[in-house]
Amino acid sequence: MNIFGPDGNVMMTISAIERDGADLIIKGKIFGAMPLSARVRPAEARKIFGLLGWRKLLFLMTLPFRRG
Repeated sequence: MNIFGPDGNVMMTISAIERDGADLIIKGKIFGAMPLSARVRPAEARKIFGLLGWRKLLFLMTLPFRRG
């Protein structure tokens, strides 16, 4: 999976999402060169609901089924 910047260039390539106890580990490369292992803790994962709201959460759930 790729995450793109405003200019359309690939900023991050995610190669794996793994579980480590109660945490989520996101592995990938930033700008195609720098390896990264990011840890998402449960408290941080809960904060996403405050950022998204109901309409954005619904959009996120339907995103894989949209044309792109």
